[in-house]
Amino acid sequence: MSEIFYQYLKAFSLYKPKEIIIIIIDNAAFHSLSKYTLPDNIILIRVPPYSPELNPSEKIWHYIKQHYKNNVFETLDNIKQWLYDFVNNKLNNEIIKWIIYNQKLCKPFLDHFNV
Repeated sequence: MSEIFYQYLKAFSLYKPKEIIIIIIDNAAFHSLSKYTLPDNIILIRVPPYSPELNPSEKIWHYIKQHYKNNVFETLDNIKQWLYDFVNNKLNNEIIKWIIYNQKLCKPFLDHFNV
């Protein structure tokens, strides 16, 4: 899987080649890139093990699952539409609140990487 992740990072780096892209990742095995050289404009920051509170995607998925769990969808298109509406209407505000609330928690972590 790390080959797929590496190819994704290469393609992503070409999306904004003149900008530095910082990606926060967990320590999942498929994020292992020991035999690859990262593109120059990509910086990977690994959250410490067992620290889901530092991983924004964990917070987002938790929030989505809380609102998704009691819904029944008849088609895949219905799920896609629900998720699209949820992300664009409700989740954006929650992400902003989470970022503001967790600045004190995340700042020391990011300072360690001189970000």
